[in-house]
Amino acid sequence: MKYSAAIFQETIRCNDAKQVFAYLTDTLKDTITKWDYFINWAKVFDNIRDVEIDLNILNYLVGKEDIEIEFEMLIKKHPSIIRLIPILIACRQSDFKILINYGYDKFEYKNYTFENGRNLTDVQIKDTIEFAKSVGFLDLLKNKKIKNVVDYVIGVEAGLDSNGRKNRGGTTMEYIVEFFVRDICSRHNWQYMTQATAPKILAEWGKTLTVDKSSRRIDFAINNGTNIYLVETNFYGGGGSKLKSTAGEYITMFNYWKNDGHKFIWVTDGCGWATTKKPLEETFNKTDYILNLDMVSRKILEKIIVGNM
Repeated sequence: MKYSAAIFQETIRCNDAKQVFAYLTDTLKDTITKWDYFINWAKVFDNIRDVEIDLNILNYLVGKEDIEIEFEMLIKKHPSIIRLIPILIACRQSDFKILINYGYDKFEYKNYTFENGRNLTDVQIKDTIEFAKSVGFLDLLKNKKIKNVVDYVIGVEAGLDSNGRKNRGGTTMEYIVEFFVRDICSRHNWQYMTQATAPKILAEWGKTLTVDKSSRRIDFAINNGTNIYLVETNFYGGGGSKLKSTAGEYITMFNYWKNDGHKFIWVTDGCGWATTKKPLEETFNKTDYILNLDMVSRKILEKIIVGNM
C-alpha cells in the first residue's frame, strides 16, 4: 500500500503499512443491515398494482364447488387473468416445461405458456385450467384456504422480494459510501458519477479508462480536477471463494488504471474477511489503498483525494 504518516499516523495512529492492515481487519463491521434490507415494500406494491384488478377478479372463485367450470367461464370473460398463473406460484417466468410422464425409454414433457391472454384457443384455456389444478391452486380457492387473492399475492411478492436481500447488502454498502462521497465532493466542488463506465468517463471528462470487459461498471468515479479516483465498494458478511476472486480481480484492475494514470481505492467491509485475510492482504500489498467504513468515516478517503495521493 501507499503509506502516508500524515494520513494514517495522525488519523488512526498507525506507524506503517502493517499496522494499517491490522487496523483494517480489526475494525470490520459485523453488519450494515438497515430497515429496508428485509422487504422492499414499495417494490412489492408496485408489482401488485400492475395486476390488482385481475387478482380481484380471481376472488370470484373463492369457495366455488364447480371451480374448474367457473374458472373456464372467468378466463373466457377475462382472458388477461392467465398472466397471473406464474405469480400465484411464486415464479417470474411465463413459460414452463413440465415432466408429465416417464419410464423406460420414455420421458414426456408438456409446455405451458402464460402471457397476457387475447383470443385464447380452447386448448390454451384447457391447459391453463389443467396447470392451475395440478399445482394445487384451484383446491386452495375451492376449500377457502385462500380467502383473498390480493392478500395472498402480497405475501408471495414479499417472499420473492426476500430473495433480493443478498443484492441489497451490496446496494446498502454503495448507499453508505455515496453518503460520504457526495458530502466530500460537495464541500470541495468536485465531480463524481455513479456506475461509471469507460464511455461515460470519456464523454464527461475526456479521460480514457481501460477495462477488462465492456460491461464493467465502477461504483464511483471522482474527479478532483487533477486525478480520477475510481472507487469500488462491497460488503461481505460471510466468507467464500467470491472474496478471493474479487481480491485478485482488483489487483488486475488497479494495474490497468494505474497505467491509465488514474487512482484506485477499494472500500470493502464485513466480517467475511476475518476468515479470508490472506487474499485481502495480498491485494492490500499490491494496490495503493484498501479502506473499510470505519476508515472512511474518519475522513481517510477524503484526505487521500485532497492530497492527490
